[in-house]
Amino acid sequence: MNSASESNSRATWLGRLGIGPEYRTSGVPPNIFGLSKQARYPMFARMSLGPPSSDGAARKVYTISQLNAEVRLLLERGLSVVWVEGELSNLSQPASGHWYFSLKDRNAQIRCAMFRQRNIAVGFAPRAGQHVLARGRVSVYEARGDYQLIVEHLEEAGVGALRREFEKLKVKLATEGLFALEHKRPLPAFPQRIGVVTSPTGAALRDILHVLARRFAPATVLIYPTPVQGAAAAPGIVAALALASSRAECDVLILARGGGSLEDLWAFNDERVARAIRACAVPVVTGIGHEIDFTIADFAADARAPTPSAAAESVVPDRHTWMSALGRSAQRLDAAMARELRGAISRLDTALQRLSLAHPGVRLAQQQQRLDELEQRITHALRSELHHKRGRLGDVFARLVRHSPDRLVRDLRVRHELFAGRLRHAFLSCVAQVEHRLRLAQRTLDTVSPLATLARGFAIITRPADGTLIADASRVNIGDEIEARLDRGRLRARVLGKS
Repeated sequence: MNSASESNSRATWLGRLGIGPEYRTSGVPPNIFGLSKQARYPMFARMSLGPPSSDGAARKVYTISQLNAEVRLLLERGLSVVWVEGELSNLSQPASGHWYFSLKDRNAQIRCAMFRQRNIAVGFAPRAGQHVLARGRVSVYEARGDYQLIVEHLEEAGVGALRREFEKLKVKLATEGLFALEHKRPLPAFPQRIGVVTSPTGAALRDILHVLARRFAPATVLIYPTPVQGAAAAPGIVAALALASSRAECDVLILARGGGSLEDLWAFNDERVARAIRACAVPVVTGIGHEIDFTIADFAADARAPTPSAAAESVVPDRHTWMSALGRSAQRLDAAMARELRGAISRLDTALQRLSLAHPGVRLAQQQQRLDELEQRITHALRSELHHKRGRLGDVFARLVRHSPDRLVRDLRVRHELFAGRLRHAFLSCVAQVEHRLRLAQRTLDTVSPLATLARGFAIITRPADGTLIADASRVNIGDEIEARLDRGRLRARVLGKS
């Protein structure tokens, strides 16, 4: 999950816990410790997990279905689409067409479901023990309370790596403009020489030659042999294209290969092949694999056909079709010439009649011109009025937007949040100042307290009868009873002497 998704997910959870946006943006936790759990976390208040309140309000009790539905919504909203890689096991394919299976690794597993409208697009038959890549959404099967992955796309792990490499190269070359439509060259309508870059022993060549002979036999075919599979395929294709480009003896080139797996067609996903196609001086048409197969060469070529036979059909006209079209054109031309001749004769007769009657044709032409002028003026006036009305409507709309209460509401909301923050800060500052003053007063009281003096070994002497403080020895006589208050406890004593 990227950072933006993590931030949105965290914001969603913090919002559910009742923590405002000032904490989400600043990272400073709000002062919630003086509040009740319901005030701090509104979600707890809605769930009513504690005992009933003293005012008699009843607690809210979730049913199992409601709880599972709530958990499902939390998971689906909190997690975006995820990719999971693992080993496929426990595959079940019931009559409904849905797939149910598990994905596991060495330490854990997860249940998965892939519905029929999604699994019909999977290009392979899944089997137990197969290593796959799955893209989907985390959800909960409410009937059992099990969390599972709703799979939307499934591919083999090895093929997935090739496809990622394919997409990476495709984006790179598209960014460079290698696939731009303005670089595509038109194909000749009647090519005299057609070059074919393919394997000389493959079935694709036989199909191409058969189609060219059937559709347009006058065209000459030149074959540029090259391997189309394996490690030598990409360099061979590049060399064949370069040779055809340097010799410039063909009007169009067909780059073709029969069907196969992604690995079989991988030579046509080579960057060198794509650049060789664009560097070729002759227009290139690709016919690689089947209709569902797309390669980098298809995007780089001037035209793409779904199969080798279709590529051959696209570079030449159909002889029978053209002969039929020429015949129909000749018939239409004869009919058009006859109609035009009859029309010209009819118009000539009409003109002769009008001249013979000396009708005011010039005056009518002038009136027609005047009518056209008035029509243009009316059209211009209507357009000007419409433009003026649109301008006024735009001004009224702009004023309406400026006086909309939405802006005032947003401003008041911002001020409310600002004042709330200031009040919170002022309250905390006031509490801190009071606590500081209290600690200072406590230290001062401890300093002047006589009890602190007693702790250092001193005593307070008083008369037991009336509690009078004795600070001078002359105020007592020998034999008088006195009381001494110590740090811990009291002593009764009698004066035996004084000095």
